[in-house]
Amino acid sequence: MTNFSPKKIAIVGGGWAGMAAAIYATQAGHHATVFEASHALGGRARVVSGSHSSTLPDGTPVSLDNGQHILIGAYSETLKLMQTVGVNLENALLRMPLTMQFPDKTGLKLPDWPTPWVVGLDAAWGIATAKGWTWGDKLALLRAASNWQRDGFICSAALSVLQLCVCSTPKITPRVMAELIEPLCLSALNTPMAEASAQVFLRVLQDAMFSPSVQIDSKTTFGSANLLIPKRDLSNLFPHPAAAWLVKNGGKVLLGERVERLDYTKAGWQVNATTVQQTFDAVILAGSPSNMALAGVNIAYTATNNIAKELEHLLRREVQDWQKSVKALRYEAIATVYAYSKGAKLPLPMLALRSDTGVDAQQPAQFVFDRGQIGGEQGLLAFVISASQGERLDLQNRVIEQGKTQLNLPDLQPIQTIVEKRATFACTPGLQRPSNQIAPGLLVCGDYVAGPYPATLEGAVRSAQQAVALI
Repeated sequence: MTNFSPKKIAIVGGGWAGMAAAIYATQAGHHATVFEASHALGGRARVVSGSHSSTLPDGTPVSLDNGQHILIGAYSETLKLMQTVGVNLENALLRMPLTMQFPDKTGLKLPDWPTPWVVGLDAAWGIATAKGWTWGDKLALLRAASNWQRDGFICSAALSVLQLCVCSTPKITPRVMAELIEPLCLSALNTPMAEASAQVFLRVLQDAMFSPSVQIDSKTTFGSANLLIPKRDLSNLFPHPAAAWLVKNGGKVLLGERVERLDYTKAGWQVNATTVQQTFDAVILAGSPSNMALAGVNIAYTATNNIAKELEHLLRREVQDWQKSVKALRYEAIATVYAYSKGAKLPLPMLALRSDTGVDAQQPAQFVFDRGQIGGEQGLLAFVISASQGERLDLQNRVIEQGKTQLNLPDLQPIQTIVEKRATFACTPGLQRPSNQIAPGLLVCGDYVAGPYPATLEGAVRSAQQAVALI
């Protein structure tokens, strides 16, 4: 029998991955302390507050997130963790079937079947009844999907999504690529399909459209393809409830504490933060790939014997190798344009938009969300541009014109535009992502570490599970 020894764990970063790691560590019997450099939890998925808050034209203040996020029913670990910290999923999330419908009601919309009789039947039905598609479009996609399913949704790691569609038998038609594959690829991988990993895309497709329903608990079941749109701001969707749960269960959350240096000593990892200096058994870095704490890692032993020197050399090399893998990542931006049209109400809470890509894109937004239907102010819309390029104001002007034309809203006006320039890594074919472990007792979690998922909230949560399991 193995004797369990609880450990003191420092988590550097209070985003979704960091808070998830703290909860998993606490559930495992360890003592978790979260160090967050800013005074806000949530990382890239949080509410915008303070000097960055906005108002409607009539002066009404509005609560905006630093990007419009969405979950799906297949995000099982994220949903379970939210429920663990006391979030009522039915109240916090608007559930709707997967839809890629456009304002003219053409496009794909799956039926509202939380528990289809056969796995993938709802996807097949949605494809067969998609409006505006010819039978040639539908049959080509159904046959290709059947072949992908037969092959276990596995393909060559070297293939891009575009190559996958062109090489399929039969080929995916241009209309289906434009109205389903490209927007789905951009929303999930935040990478254009000509550059995106086909293998990661197939994993997303399998989970989103061809997987069984997800049982969260005895009372809560979601279809894997269900879209789950937050009805509350992202900070209150998970980070704040997670912090309250953590403190209640013996953990600590330290805001405004920037970790400036880590020292590896015989006693463990010494964390040197803004006002705190403390030694921990293990450290989990949960910030962005360019986490400044990692840049300040200092490997040092007080002993001077040959064994200590060799250990110091090996640890330095492990840290350098990990840093090298992080520097090899390329990043993609996501822009969210919040706009207002008095009394506007879309046919659905979320619609797809006709769009083009690239720095010269005249219609850059791929999706629009009606915030009035998901707990926000009526008339407030959120336009999302994945893999965005160009300057903020230029993007904003183009999106406003796109919205006026495609949604027939001549009075549409901008409220605020938020651009996350390093929102996600570029999910390219054969990408070697950084590992969960840098050195003994020095771990990392985040949506960019090695794993089957692209840069999503589910990927971040699952990486936190993996990091805690390695302690």
